[in-house]
Amino acid sequence: MSVLAHSGLFAWSFLAATALPLGSEAALAAAVGARGQLVGPLLVATAGNVLGACTTYWLGRKSSRVFGRRWEASAGEARAARLLRRHGGPALLLSPLPVLGDVLVALAGMTRVPFGAFVFWVTLGKGVRYAAVALAASTLW
Repeated sequence: MSVLAHSGLFAWSFLAATALPLGSEAALAAAVGARGQLVGPLLVATAGNVLGACTTYWLGRKSSRVFGRRWEASAGEARAARLLRRHGGPALLLSPLPVLGDVLVALAGMTRVPFGAFVFWVTLGKGVRYAAVALAASTLW
């Protein structure tokens, strides 16, 4: 896989971990199928997605200062907050899920989940999801 292809996969995976309505699974599957490589695209996509989640975490952390106690959660955000309070860091294993995952990541920043724990659980969750996608794609090609 070329540097340009890796860069594109990284950027797409990064953006997919923000609030943008993008999915990166198809890009990873295409990258795995393009040359039959598994590990390189898996690591690139995971790194991009985790760094995108770190950006959302940082934005959540900064926004907590702006909104302070005036922030009112929607029903979905309240569910995600309860999940995070109840299970702590392991709740971030759900960070790859659409919508709920983005909210969990932002709330982790807002509630000041320790960054090391955040990175551990998010990397584990996103890595497992991407590994499943990459393995499935490798068997199809």
